[in-house]
Amino acid sequence: MPEPTVVALGRVDPALVEEPLRGKAAFVAQPGPDDLAAAVGAIVRADAVVDRDALDRMPHCRVLARTGVGVDLVDVAEATRRGIAVVVTPDSGSQAVAEGVLGMALYLVKRFGPLHRLVRDGQWARRAEIPVGDLSGAVLGIIGYGRIGRRVGALADAFGMRVLAHDPFTAPPDAVNCPDLGELVAHSDVITLHVPLSDATRHLVDRRFLAAVKPGAVLVNCGRGGLVDLDAVRDALVVGRLSGVGLDVYDPEPAVHHPLFDHPDVLLTPHLMGMSIRAEAATYADAAQGVADVLAGRRPAALANPEWMPTGRAKERTR
Repeated sequence: MPEPTVVALGRVDPALVEEPLRGKAAFVAQPGPDDLAAAVGAIVRADAVVDRDALDRMPHCRVLARTGVGVDLVDVAEATRRGIAVVVTPDSGSQAVAEGVLGMALYLVKRFGPLHRLVRDGQWARRAEIPVGDLSGAVLGIIGYGRIGRRVGALADAFGMRVLAHDPFTAPPDAVNCPDLGELVAHSDVITLHVPLSDATRHLVDRRFLAAVKPGAVLVNCGRGGLVDLDAVRDALVVGRLSGVGLDVYDPEPAVHHPLFDHPDVLLTPHLMGMSIRAEAATYADAAQGVADVLAGRRPAALANPEWMPTGRAKERTR
């Protein structure tokens, strides 16, 4: 009897999913219509759209495994209605993203970009014109204190930063908790975003938000592109309300050029902070393990639709 088919939705290196799927499913990295029609599962990249039409092309699908945690492009409600588990991999890239946040903060606060250009362009005599900041003693405002937010806080503590954290869903520990978002914004030298994207958080960083920012603050977004109004951010950067902006995420993706991108105090990366070499291997392995778990009738470690249950248990519940 042939092994069941698991397909890639987006670019997936077969070597990274081979071990968890060995002996359980045949993996197809570049599926055609017939492969999709036969597929019982899929490894889903962040830029892959899994809507109702996509699900219609996979009538036997039992599990979608996202390489990451964002399911903005996955119709989770429709997948749940069809009994499809939507696996996420929340732990594999958290440390990598946290390192990316601190790396961007360091680059912007230490003014590495303009200092590099100064030396490159033979303008050594102008070095005193560029003020170099410090992370030690600075205040880091973390908006969203989940797995990644907590790891960012731990790294910031090692730099001697004071951490303030605001989470609209779960209160952070008392030592860092800042229930008033406006207070966090007004006191933070660096602000980093880690809340999910929803109707309530879309364009969280807008003109009103930025009007309350501490002058000269740095903004880092390695969360979701839709959290930020790029027009408002550019205006705040031009007038000096912000001194630097780091972006790893965009809305839409791939990123569409925006005038903000041309500002010399902006640092741009292509949504890769959570995909370091080690994190990438772990993310794909976790996604493939989630697929293997569902195919074996087990509950995966993390789900975007936690109400999902293995088929047998779901049938028992409906009796």
